[in-house]
Amino acid sequence: MLQGMAVVVFTGNLKRHVACPRARAEGASVGAVLDKVFADNPRLRAYVLDDQGRIRAHVNVYVNDRRAALDDAVGARDEIFVFQALSGG
Repeated sequence: MLQGMAVVVFTGNLKRHVACPRARAEGASVGAVLDKVFADNPRLRAYVLDDQGRIRAHVNVYVNDRRAALDDAVGARDEIFVFQALSGG
């Protein structure tokens, strides 16, 4: 897949904890794109990734309409959505 500028969107529940505006970043994979976003916003990394660099259990990442992992490919027209999983009762 061609490398390009993907759009990264963080949902409101993450924005309550840390500033994370919509961003554009280049990268061939979800992880590469997020690394670029984290370089500009280091505090955000701890909300999305754990100490081993894995997506936190309470965080979901989607590319367009499918759940994604850090090593999933990203194209120039893709949108990456990052949000906290919510539960309640």
